[in-house]
Amino acid sequence: MSKIDYSNVDFETLIIHAGQDHDPAYGALATPIYQTSTFCFDTVEEGAAKFAKQVPGYHPVYSRSGNPTTRAFELKCAAMEGGEDAVATASGMGAVGSTLLAFLQTGDHVIFDTSVYGGTDAVASTNLPALGIEVSRVDTADLEALKAAIKPNTKIIYFETPNNPMIKVTDVAAVKKVAGENIRVVVDATFAPPPVQHVLKLGADIVLHSITKYINGHGDALGGIVVGSAADMALVRGKCMTKINGCPPSPFNSYLVLRGMKTLALRMKQHCDNAMAIAKYLDANPYVKVVYYPGLESDPGHELACRQMENGMFGGMVSFELADDVKGMSSFEAGKKLLNNLKIPAIAVSLGDPDTLIEHPASMTHAGVSKEDRLAAGITDGLIRLSVGLESAKDLINDFEQAFAAI
Repeated sequence: MSKIDYSNVDFETLIIHAGQDHDPAYGALATPIYQTSTFCFDTVEEGAAKFAKQVPGYHPVYSRSGNPTTRAFELKCAAMEGGEDAVATASGMGAVGSTLLAFLQTGDHVIFDTSVYGGTDAVASTNLPALGIEVSRVDTADLEALKAAIKPNTKIIYFETPNNPMIKVTDVAAVKKVAGENIRVVVDATFAPPPVQHVLKLGADIVLHSITKYINGHGDALGGIVVGSAADMALVRGKCMTKINGCPPSPFNSYLVLRGMKTLALRMKQHCDNAMAIAKYLDANPYVKVVYYPGLESDPGHELACRQMENGMFGGMVSFELADDVKGMSSFEAGKKLLNNLKIPAIAVSLGDPDTLIEHPASMTHAGVSKEDRLAAGITDGLIRLSVGLESAKDLINDFEQAFAAI
């Protein structure tokens, strides 16, 4: 059977087939789960050659450093993003930590966007400074401020687009132009994976995802992925993921993600269509003060999103704030009552599941961020974050209607 040229097929074909050749042992269509901690050698000489990396190609010796099921997942993600190689990790934070530690050392400087996921914020606030790494926070959408923040020892500019939880879009190509060749631009694209956007093609050096979210898409497996050049991924894998972090995914979780990715194109279209419908509904709701969604023409990032995001899709994440006085209640109190009265969305802090999920960032995902930093990033006590699922958009809107009526 001849090989598919993935440079010449549409995303829907690539995401199903890339990385997954038929099993060479028995011809299985589905990639087998290689549930093993270690691998055997036919001879002592073969073992020595593989440990010394004298044998070309992919030759696992231990599932921490490589596993055939996980390797299929990595190759699929590399093809999905248009990167040379990829490194899988046991969680999204494994991807974040392995990437940062691979390229930063004592005396270096890293710039983070003012608003990032709470776990990433903790690394920036606590872990990196403890290692003698200097951290600055800048609104990466403000290119002049970003230029002013760069120092001779700046090694990484790190941001999310769209970001968590404000759904702010950052111009990847413009940031890379500011960064130049000597500063790596690292983008967490968890909120809008392909086919919504391809940030490596926009100029990013490295893209990472919490695959726990949209890429797996079923809420049943943790994982992370880092994609970039072969040289950079060799550093992430060899220096950090397999050593100081020791955080590969289990073969079973890699299998679950491979299965989930086959429907990624279909799922993302439905997530995006539903999110647009919900965002428009909320934008017209008299109890809602502001909606953050780049698909809305009123959103400050709409024009950029139209250029940077693809196929008329703007992601499945919507954030919003209620009015300051809802039936005599503060936006925070009204928001709690709204969430408690919804029937379809689950109150949960993850995202990208088939189920619609809703949460309160100030008390949940960003509870560890100081109030001063939260407010500086726009994360008010009344902000609500919604991961719009795959249910009927009509049913979701009807559910919001009855929940608003019950406030």
